[in-house]
Amino acid sequence: MSDVLAVAEHRQGELRDVSFELVTVGRQLAADQGGELHLAVIGGDVDAFADELNLDGVSVIHTVDAGEEFNHDIYTQVTEQLFEEIEPSTLLLPNSVNGLDYAPAIASRLDVPLVTDAVDIARDGTTEVTREMYGSKVETTVAVDDDTVAVSIRPAEWEATDADGDADVVAFDADIDESAVKSTVTGFEEVAGGDVDISEAEFLVSIGRGIEEEDNLPLIEELVEATDATLSSSRPIVDNGWLPKNRQVGQSGKVVTPDVYLAIGISGAVQHVAGMKGSDTIVAINTDPNAPIMDLADYAIVDDLFDVVPELIDALE
Repeated sequence: MSDVLAVAEHRQGELRDVSFELVTVGRQLAADQGGELHLAVIGGDVDAFADELNLDGVSVIHTVDAGEEFNHDIYTQVTEQLFEEIEPSTLLLPNSVNGLDYAPAIASRLDVPLVTDAVDIARDGTTEVTREMYGSKVETTVAVDDDTVAVSIRPAEWEATDADGDADVVAFDADIDESAVKSTVTGFEEVAGGDVDISEAEFLVSIGRGIEEEDNLPLIEELVEATDATLSSSRPIVDNGWLPKNRQVGQSGKVVTPDVYLAIGISGAVQHVAGMKGSDTIVAINTDPNAPIMDLADYAIVDDLFDVVPELIDALE
């Protein structure tokens, strides 16, 4: 029981970024134990997904042709059957809406402990899972006293694996009990204001309480247009009703991983940082050189945003 089984996630025909992070976590755990990483792809275009996930460190990819989108009952049955066949020491799932939907059911059916929202995992005989508490202000390590464990990992906490691999791709013939499938996916609909998905943006211009008032939004929107970026924000902007909820980055908003994250007037509270620290390049504009965002930024401009932003717009035009 030294192998690892990870279940990939997809939505509307595309793999979610967390699927590639699962490979990073899984291959490290498997290597530490001298085992293999097994990856499961359930539903959708499984052959295309398997091609994308044939990455360094993956030993076997199990494809299961079972519907187009996530279904709680099917994912639960398939994952349980794969687990019983592979007998891994660790089951890895995304700590996402879908992952958290079926993770407890899997853990209950398999009678294994479940630790959610992991930001780090180590296994050396005993599995130790690190989690954050109290708004990410405190880290705790949970030691699991069991030979097997299920863990859901927080997205954007690990680098995604992208190096090519040579995994075996095997079609898994799951025995689906149709009488136990009590739910059906009839469609996919974004919540109100879902015209923009900031989690998919490559360049985010994000604003915080430093913009002072709603009347200053047009200035930021002018910069967004000049840079062909997408506008996002920290929580105070949404709480004030200046932007819709789907634009919020952070622990109670969305996790984003853009190529560039331009933080304007954002102090960098831990709740906000939890949602954007996976950005490739972080640029901060803030008058306070000691603001927490400055410790995270690759580039920092210590100045008044109302002076800097017009200068940036002029330079771009």
